[in-house]
Amino acid sequence: MSNRVCALILATAACAPLSALTQPVKTRGGLVSGTPGKTPSVTAFKGIPFAAPPVGNLRWAAPQPAAPWKGVLKAEKFSASCVQNIVQESKPWTYEFEPHGETSEDCLYLNVWTPAKSAGAKLPVFVYIYGGAFTGGSASVPVYDGEGLARKGMVVVIPNYRVGIWGFFTHPELTKESGHNASGDWGILDQIAALQWVHDNIAAFGGDPRRVTICGQSAGATSVHVLTASPLAKGLFIRAIPQSGSSVNGLGLMAAGDLASSEQNGLRFQESKGAKSLADLRAMSVQEILARAPAAANGGGRGAGGGRNFSLVVDGYVLPQPVDQIFAAGKQNDVATLTGLTADDIGITANANATVESFERQARSRYGELADLFLKAYAVTTNPQAVAATVESSRDQSRASMYIWAMNRAKTAKTKVFTYYWNHVLPGPDSARYGAFHSSELPYTLNTLDTSDRPFTDVDRKIAEQMSAYWVNFTTTGDPNGKGLPHWPAVGEKPETMQVGDNPGPIPIAADPAKIEFWKQYFAEPHPAQGLGGRGQ
Repeated sequence: MSNRVCALILATAACAPLSALTQPVKTRGGLVSGTPGKTPSVTAFKGIPFAAPPVGNLRWAAPQPAAPWKGVLKAEKFSASCVQNIVQESKPWTYEFEPHGETSEDCLYLNVWTPAKSAGAKLPVFVYIYGGAFTGGSASVPVYDGEGLARKGMVVVIPNYRVGIWGFFTHPELTKESGHNASGDWGILDQIAALQWVHDNIAAFGGDPRRVTICGQSAGATSVHVLTASPLAKGLFIRAIPQSGSSVNGLGLMAAGDLASSEQNGLRFQESKGAKSLADLRAMSVQEILARAPAAANGGGRGAGGGRNFSLVVDGYVLPQPVDQIFAAGKQNDVATLTGLTADDIGITANANATVESFERQARSRYGELADLFLKAYAVTTNPQAVAATVESSRDQSRASMYIWAMNRAKTAKTKVFTYYWNHVLPGPDSARYGAFHSSELPYTLNTLDTSDRPFTDVDRKIAEQMSAYWVNFTTTGDPNGKGLPHWPAVGEKPETMQVGDNPGPIPIAADPAKIEFWKQYFAEPHPAQGLGGRGQ
């Protein structure tokens, strides 16, 4: 590889050496060997167990240590994804955004990509947590390929975690047997176990366990917030990147339920299966658990056998209180944070049938006594203006909510927060229809354009270089800024965010002071998060 090519590929990082990490690598579980990446300087290790298979009596239990092995484990292929309904393609999420292949309860494995040539490299570590509404997702999703960032000088780790009923089932018997008077949140405990594995083993792969950044998008962003709030994750990471998941309401995506209600849901599920006890449920096959699950238990989500009714819970152990309350009390893990959203995130869509009358009617229904202030700030006199104002006000609301979340965070945090607004339209099927949709920034931030057959241009490649450089810089130093990049200011008193993608640079959270003032008044009291819920990657 020539120096010129190396400079073009790596830009903000030093050119990685062509010699790969000496193998096999010694972990606490045993020796592992990997395979060369597409880039000769990167070695990939796929399917390393970080916990015991969660089957039998470990179904719906905290992850336990993986059994050590003899000889050399060939970590050459991805493990099965955790049990879920595999969706092959659901526009705008095309092939590269979806899990593929087999699913299994035996799924607690992780993947490592490293550019290190020795165990003493002490490179920054980037741990990615996938989205999927806590009902789906996988560490083997093509767009998450860790080589894109690894070749820029980081060790990348992507673990599986349990989803749906397998990852979030609650039940009074589970609460009793846990030893912590808690149940549910098994998927979050899987994430913590993976982070503990990183802490204990990543140095052998050339990573620095003292410089770990966690990143996730959608439900992965919610996970990042939960981990930042959880005392169980203390000391396991020093920076956080929640993508499409920060709002004035704390999580921005999915609120956590209460333990008592979730336990009752578990009892109803048990009854629906004709089971007399937790032991009976654990004795059932995967197919029996999934078969004819009623709506009350399945929730209609993408995840197998347990969707939205089996999700996050304030269990008193993983999550002692709701995330926003933990932040307000200053009890969170205070880590530098980079967060943002996309221009056409979930819920931000044009209403082509909007009229002046319907726009005003909806404003008065939604904003109550503040409706006059809203209608003055977003004045419309024609139907086309009403259509445009619907989108503009939704985007403004999301940016304002994120900004006020960041300002509230600053009341108890000493670390900086950087926010972004992604506006570049991902080329491909129906791009004009979907715009900068939920998760469309991932091929750019993760530097994985090569995992997609979308018609990318030199403009896309330039944006991917820029976005991945920001992510590498933040993971390395806690600040996204670096040589040759448009300056990205940390959040301060000025109500603005960093526009990234097209025409990068700071922009106000709304176009004029009247609109900003409206949102400040609106968010002076708690309101349900809008525009970031639903089906997440």
